[in-house]
Amino acid sequence: MPAIPTSTSVSESAVIEAPFSAVWHLIKLENFSTFWSKLSKSATVKGTSPETDIVKWTFTDGTELEVKQEEHSSIDHYITYSVISSQPALSYTSVVSTIRCYPVTSGAHEGHTYVTWTGNFSSDADAGVIEDAKFKRREALADLAKAASKK
Repeated sequence: MPAIPTSTSVSESAVIEAPFSAVWHLIKLENFSTFWSKLSKSATVKGTSPETDIVKWTFTDGTELEVKQEEHSSIDHYITYSVISSQPALSYTSVVSTIRCYPVTSGAHEGHTYVTWTGNFSSDADAGVIEDAKFKRREALADLAKAASKK
């Protein structure tokens, strides 16, 4: 049976009912376990070159991902990261993700924060991978909202 053609990207977003500073403060790869309930641990990987930021995410199901920060902007308020290793192995070759925060400056959500979390997967990612990424991002954004609203 042939594979079902699918988009290899995912984009999820949320308005978080918390001030921009409370949300942006949490968007550091090594801090994700402080808000994302699917992570039991997130820690900087030691022994890499000083100009490379690599963080190991340990999920509650035992999966371990090493993610590399590819880009960070405290001016435009986003981080981009890639998965460089996984235990168990991933079923696709690569993914690059970006989390971006925007302060909401007017309207009903003024004083809150708009957050987007995108992922661009290699062409060998199937529909199941994309669906899983969509739901993981939605859960993580809901967890981020809970954590930021406590600040």
